[in-house]
Amino acid sequence: MGQIKAGAIEKGMFILEKNTPYLVTEREFVNPGKGSSFVRLKLKDQRSGAALKITHKSQDNIDEIDVEEQNCQYLYTDGENYVFMNNETYDQFEVPSTGLEDEKWFLIEGDSYRVVRWEEETLGVKIPPKMDMEVTEAEEGVKGDTVQGASKYVKVGTGLTVKVPIFIKQGEIIRINTDTKEYQERINK
Repeated sequence: MGQIKAGAIEKGMFILEKNTPYLVTEREFVNPGKGSSFVRLKLKDQRSGAALKITHKSQDNIDEIDVEEQNCQYLYTDGENYVFMNNETYDQFEVPSTGLEDEKWFLIEGDSYRVVRWEEETLGVKIPPKMDMEVTEAEEGVKGDTVQGASKYVKVGTGLTVKVPIFIKQGEIIRINTDTKEYQERINK
């Protein structure tokens, strides 16, 4: 663990704030005409999933956490925990579901993900920015039904509901932006 000036903090870094590990999800550098510059941070508690907004002067020293990324395979969920296996050591470990509220929609059994760990504690699972997923439930689109802007809602294999164009059918593969959970395009395979 080292220290870093608050002005050098970037989105995606892990820092220690009040002895709790946080992921920096948003960062805004403010340099007012009068007074010293400061940084507004939006942090995500990796244990509970709670968000925290905090402001630091840009010269404040902040504890940066040295995290390790491991390539791990997602095996299954027991409802309260997600079970992963390290692809190099074959060690299995559980990750509480409370910290993975956004990521859970993109965890597919058997797929590999980059898992972020710090001192034997899992701080997060890195999801690719875009994922291709199969539509498992879709109602038939009615031609001329443009009240909702010629779109409808479908479900993919993980249970995520996505707004798609009206021509998307059950069984098709769609690309989803994992940050916004929005439809990107239909994939022809």
